[in-house]
Amino acid sequence: MHYFTALIRAGAGDDAQGPIRQQTYIRALQATGRVTTHYGTYRIDRRLMPKHPAELDDDGSLARVSVRKIEEKGSDVNLAVRMLLDAHRGEADLYCLLTNDSDQVTTIRTLQEEVGVSVGWISPMPTLRQSKALKQTGPALIACVTLDAVMASSLPEEVRSGRQTLRRPERWRPKTESPAGAGLSNR
Repeated sequence: MHYFTALIRAGAGDDAQGPIRQQTYIRALQATGRVTTHYGTYRIDRRLMPKHPAELDDDGSLARVSVRKIEEKGSDVNLAVRMLLDAHRGEADLYCLLTNDSDQVTTIRTLQEEVGVSVGWISPMPTLRQSKALKQTGPALIACVTLDAVMASSLPEEVRSGRQTLRRPERWRPKTESPAGAGLSNR
């Protein structure tokens, strides 16, 4: 299995522990021996963007504000190249893509039309928020990630990595049913 991501940079967001949790997760995935991690990068730069809601300056032009724009770069291309390479090598009977990013339409169509393989699309989003463009590629399989699937495929609370024990961060612990049985609540 292949996992495509970019390492979160310290100070990039408002969650100082985010990079530590992400690196712990990646180490836990790698400790299973079944996941290969591929890295893109994050680009962080300042840009002038139109103010929202739109306002006009004194000269009648759109008012703009300086923002810090954070973009993940390369992960989607790395994923597409890996799928095409694996398909060219005949690595599987069905190639599944877990995304809601319509930028992957070309990947799916190329795999289907040029390489001639079956492609499955798994959406991480509920039906109403799924990419219409991805649906229109006519994948051989369409599925949606459910809470049950997430729970069934979650790593254990502790994972051994060499001499170290990696523990699931508290905020990543699964929600459990409340004592009154009134739905889900945080621990």
